[in-house]
Order: sequence, then structure tokens, then C-alpha cells
Amino acid sequence: MNWTYTTDVEEYASVAEPWLLRDPVRNTVPLTVLRGIRGGQFAETALMGWAVDAGEVVGAVSHTPPYPLLLGEVPLAALPPLAGDLIEIDHVIPGVAGPMPVVEAFAGSWWRPETGRRSERLFRLGTLEPAQASGKARTATLADLPLAVGWFRGFQEEAHVDRAADPTPAVSVRINREELVFWEDGGSPVSIAGVSAPIAGMSRIGPVYTPPGLRRKGYGAAVTHAASRKALAEGAGEVLLFTDLANPTSNSIYWKLGYRPVDDYATIHFQ
Repeated sequence: MNWTYTTDVEEYASVAEPWLLRDPVRNTVPLTVLRGIRGGQFAETALMGWAVDAGEVVGAVSHTPPYPLLLGEVPLAALPPLAGDLIEIDHVIPGVAGPMPVVEAFAGSWWRPETGRRSERLFRLGTLEPAQASGKARTATLADLPLAVGWFRGFQEEAHVDRAADPTPAVSVRINREELVFWEDGGSPVSIAGVSAPIAGMSRIGPVYTPPGLRRKGYGAAVTHAASRKALAEGAGEVLLFTDLANPTSNSIYWKLGYRPVDDYATIHFQ
């Protein structure tokens, strides 16, 4: 099993994208990140790679600093060679993210110890159920950039994800793509949700964030419902989202909206 690496996104896409598209639901994050690399969303150069076994592509990996290394449904046997290659070229990664068994197997081959992890569950929308809250939804505009960036930072801090990353470039790109939805009450934004434009019929909701002082009013459920409805209206056949397994409140909210579990994922941080 051999890995090939590149910093050329189109070289990577020509080989890895067809493999990722075989299961766009479980490869939702790698596909979204690929689109982000193509669109110049990340400030630093990405390292990308793919694994080949007996002439067939069997896995893909990408790293967009300062985010964790991102793995798809990679065969477990391909992970020790990947870790060995990255150690050999002295490639620094703060962590690894992907399907839980894959991430845990990679961490077992990595030379730095684990310092923490975030466990998540991927959910798929069945039938969208109603959500009740006062107010209405609207799509974010460039005038909303400072507020949206601040709320993304709030999400990063609370969820303990990507805290070293400046969300401004990603938020700017997502506003330009009309991928951010506010819920407003009394004429003021009270909650925000991201919704990715469909890729291969798949769209993903997230992040979803309500400032602490505005919680327990149904705004998070309402903005998630609005973002889900937007995804369906734009042609998504599959609408997905990730939930923090340590947050039973959000898990119950998404269940009530019609989301059902697919698989478990994790992000493991290294020393």
C-alpha cells in the first residue's frame, strides 16, 4: 500500500475525488474541504494525498494548517505507512479528524501522545419536522461579517475546535456563497447556522451557534430548520450535520427535527 502526496489541488482531485464521491455522505467533510482548497479558503498551502493498493485508490488524506489532518474512510492497514511518511518528512500536525476507528488507528501509529479528543456523531435528515420560535430567517450578507466572525469564534471556544484558526477567511467565503443563515427576533440576529452548497447531492449544516444569553428560546432549532430547508430547496438529496456526543441537548434537538444517526467521528489532538 503506497501513498502519494501533492500540494496541487487539481492533481489530488483528479485521483481522489472520484473515490470520495463513491460515498458523499460519509466523505462529507473531505469533499467540503476539497471545495474550500479549490476556492482559496485556506491561508496556508494544503498537503493532500491518496493511497493505492493493487492499482486501486483506497484512501485520501488532506491537511490544511492549522486544522487537524483529515482522513476519509481509509483502510486501517494504510495508516501506519501514512504516519511513517509524515514523520519522515517532519510534517507537523496538531491532530487528526475523521471516522472514529480510522482516527484511533492513526493515533496509535503517531509519535506524539494524545492530549484530548472531541467525539461526534454524523446525522442524516429523514423528514424535516417543524420548529417553533419567534422571529424569522435571513441569509447573511457582507455587512454581517464582523458579527458572524465573532460568533464563529464563540463556537470554536465553546466546542474546543480549531481555536488556533482565524475563521475570517472561511466566514467571508461562506457569506459570498450565501451559506450562512441568521435567525432574527425583534429585528436582531439571535442565532446562526452554516449550510454548505450541495456537493454530489449532499449538503451539511454547521456550525450552529446561539450566544449564551439567547439560549433556551428555540432559536438554535429554528435556525437549523431554516438552514435545512434552504439545503433542500437548493437541491440537496442528503442533508447532514455533526453533533457533539457530549452535548445531549443538541442531540435531542436535532432528533426532533428529523435527523437520524449514521456513524461516529472523532478529532484527536496531539501534544
